[in-house]
Amino acid sequence: MWREVVTHGHKWRRWVTEARSRGRADGGGYAKGVTFPVVGMVGGGQLARMTHEAGIPLGIRFKLLSDTPQDSAAQVVGDVVIGDHRDLDTLREFARDCDVITFDHEHVPIDHLRALEAEGIPVRPGPDALLHAQDKGRMRARLAGLGVPCPRHRIVTDPADVSAFAEEAGGYPVVLKTVRGGYDGKGVWVVRTEAEAADPFRAGVPVLAEEKVEFTRELAANVVRSPHGQAVAYPVVESQQVDGVCDTVIAPAPGLDEELAGQAQRLALTIAAELGVVGHLAVELFETPDGRILVNELAMRPHNSGHWTQDGAVTSQFANHLRAVLDLPLGDPRPRAPWTVMSNVLGGDYPDMYAAYLHCMARDPQLKIHMYGKDVKPGRKVGHVNTCGDDLAEVRERARHAADYLRGTITE
Repeated sequence: MWREVVTHGHKWRRWVTEARSRGRADGGGYAKGVTFPVVGMVGGGQLARMTHEAGIPLGIRFKLLSDTPQDSAAQVVGDVVIGDHRDLDTLREFARDCDVITFDHEHVPIDHLRALEAEGIPVRPGPDALLHAQDKGRMRARLAGLGVPCPRHRIVTDPADVSAFAEEAGGYPVVLKTVRGGYDGKGVWVVRTEAEAADPFRAGVPVLAEEKVEFTRELAANVVRSPHGQAVAYPVVESQQVDGVCDTVIAPAPGLDEELAGQAQRLALTIAAELGVVGHLAVELFETPDGRILVNELAMRPHNSGHWTQDGAVTSQFANHLRAVLDLPLGDPRPRAPWTVMSNVLGGDYPDMYAAYLHCMARDPQLKIHMYGKDVKPGRKVGHVNTCGDDLAEVRERARHAADYLRGTITE
């Protein structure tokens, strides 16, 4: 059970239970009466892999529900259940000896999560919050009700309705998004005519239309919130996209007005509180030429725009996500260096990256390379590199060179 304790004048909640062996007669090597909690993570991708890594020094026990034994996290986690997250009985059995459930992705059916909560299993973020990351239409409606600045938008029913929306929003082009299931550019279309608007409706799911925002760059505000309301905010970062996929993240966003940065952090903290988010929240933003910010997307889990924190922040997004879902005191989000740059490593035409990996390590001993254990496929995220330093131009060049060399687009 959770019990309130006071340490150094601060009140926290600590997991206290009868001695549970977890398969070991001595209580797993921990003091009797107190065991370290078990975090169950649904989804076996790279986010779960890196969250597991962050939990090791915290002493957290980690259990994984993965689609296949070959998934990124399933390769490294000791306690793995192979099963379908869409099956309620599978989720129930997986959650049976977990103290809290959290996620590598946002695709678990909301009704299943409500069933787990009704059976006394903590789910973080909870279904009421997670619904806004699953359903873009609900997300837009809720944010509008909170007065959060967003692009003009509405649900559309057919191509003719898209044209009607385009007229309302100032004309084509407009952005169409499937309400559920899109990520990394999938499920997103930029259409310039009514004829081009036909494709999104062929899937038979609701479609959200948004004005195409003219922006100077994309930003991301990453925050972490615990159940009792403690929250921390990381520096606002610049996120550079290529073909709808995150390519490079610069922390902090260079040249960002201090007042606008503070506004973005406060906005993210407000959204986390109002939606009841527990854990990590990434708020993707557009910065417009007239100095405004508009909310683009939400993600309620560790996020690509926060990967830089592994090596560039005092406490990573992964460690703070675990602290939050367990209602532990949150860690320091401040940067360790003036600049950190993260570049994604995408698969190219060379399936064996190991020789390139060795070259990059030898060329730049300060480089931090994080590989996900995935088979290399063109355009697939298979890893990322982090570089830190005092000179932004140098830090960017180091990150870009390593990512390009690993992909095979440069050879020297």
